[in-house]
Amino acid sequence: MAGKRQRIAVFIPDLGGGGAERVQLSVMKELVSRGHQVDLVLAFHGGALLELLPPEVRVFELRAPRLASTLLPLVRYLKKERPDALHGIMWPSTVIAPIAHLLAGSTARLMVSEQAALSQQYRRKRQRALLRTTARLAWPRADFRIACAAGTADDIAWLSRLPRSSFEVITNPTSPPEVIASTPEAEEWWGDADGRVITVGQMKAQKNHALLLRAFARLVGKCPAAKLMILGRGQLQPELEALAAELGIADRVIFPGFRLSPWPFLASADLFALSSDYEGLPLVLAEAMHAGLKVVSTDCTSGPRELLDGGRYGRLVPVGDAAALADAMVEALGEAANPERQRGRAEVVSGRDSIRRYADLLTGAVTDEPASLRSSQCPES
Repeated sequence: MAGKRQRIAVFIPDLGGGGAERVQLSVMKELVSRGHQVDLVLAFHGGALLELLPPEVRVFELRAPRLASTLLPLVRYLKKERPDALHGIMWPSTVIAPIAHLLAGSTARLMVSEQAALSQQYRRKRQRALLRTTARLAWPRADFRIACAAGTADDIAWLSRLPRSSFEVITNPTSPPEVIASTPEAEEWWGDADGRVITVGQMKAQKNHALLLRAFARLVGKCPAAKLMILGRGQLQPELEALAAELGIADRVIFPGFRLSPWPFLASADLFALSSDYEGLPLVLAEAMHAGLKVVSTDCTSGPRELLDGGRYGRLVPVGDAAALADAMVEALGEAANPERQRGRAEVVSGRDSIRRYADLLTGAVTDEPASLRSSQCPES
């Protein structure tokens, strides 16, 4: 089937502006460029990235009140449209997709992919029990089980009690523009800044922007002309703005909101900082490296250590340590940049090869052994 036009169904909660959604946008563009029909099946509806979809992609909005309610609508979609492949993304979609696949009697190639260290995301006892039970029932049905990082694969193998070798690591791909350049709008936000620190992401607890603000307050003591930009939006923004005021750095912290394209803002900065408590494989970190930026990141589970090759391409600091994060940012700002080195690393770990691998698995254009039998791109830990 690899040589003919196929219908590929991508099942995801919505097409919001997060990293997982941007990854799938890149994969869908690749599939369309190969001449395949792509169906984007949304559990809910809409999303900030919808306007970036290729016009050839058909969008099916199940408009469910909650994810669990998508099972029967997804079964109906599979029976009616009969796709050649189905890709479920992020638990519990990675459980719903295999069950719907079974109930529909579908013969579609089935892939599930996880984008986070689930043991960190779901810590309550009942959540863990539900996760383990559903994963052990559903994931064995998939033809391919994908993790975005070696640490994520270790984590979900432990949770599901499936062999680690049954998960393939495909690092999250990025699709940077040919030219990554700042714009007058981005420059205007910085004003008089001398030392531009940027982070990109939804303002939620996982990202721990409060830690970044506390670290930046320490940095301002040594670099008083520096500014911090938090590009994104989220329910914690009012709390973060209040914390910046409490720390006396409100005039040094910028909240431009969400942007469809982060590239001009990345290009305008000197340093990228990631303060997360946990990650899968942070796409924004790879994007910052594609933009040639120096990087400081918490050494969280999982992803940053893999992307930065243990610290060769950026500084890693302990999770939750504001003093260490501040010191690392001060040191990084004082160093000369090496954009080409950063871009080269980003292309190796998060470039076109990752996009192609996703598309090859979904279309059956794979010439090596199945993902469940082949070793991952990163060694087991």
